[in-house]
Amino acid sequence: MSNQQARRLRQSATEAEQRLWAALRDRRLEKYKFRRQHPIDPYVVDFACTEHGLVIEIDGGQHADSTADGRRTAWLESKGWRVVRFWNSDVLTNTRGVIEAIMQALGA
Repeated sequence: MSNQQARRLRQSATEAEQRLWAALRDRRLEKYKFRRQHPIDPYVVDFACTEHGLVIEIDGGQHADSTADGRRTAWLESKGWRVVRFWNSDVLTNTRGVIEAIMQALGA
């Protein structure tokens, strides 16, 4: 996917993506650098910490039982990325718990 598509996705972020980005941007999370709507061809991932090879995906209900998400995760993992997924509702109702899980995934 192109940088233009990534830019469009950044401009149309969901409420959950906006909330999590507020916690991750500008190295606010223990100085870890995250990028949002980061292209990893052929995909654009919601958030990526490239230094630590971590992808964070925020999913809505349309992703329940998604075989496409499974293929996407398998492809990313085959390229050396670790993928952590959260539901929109978890980000909105338990932001602190999501942040703690991200910290665990980073090994902090």
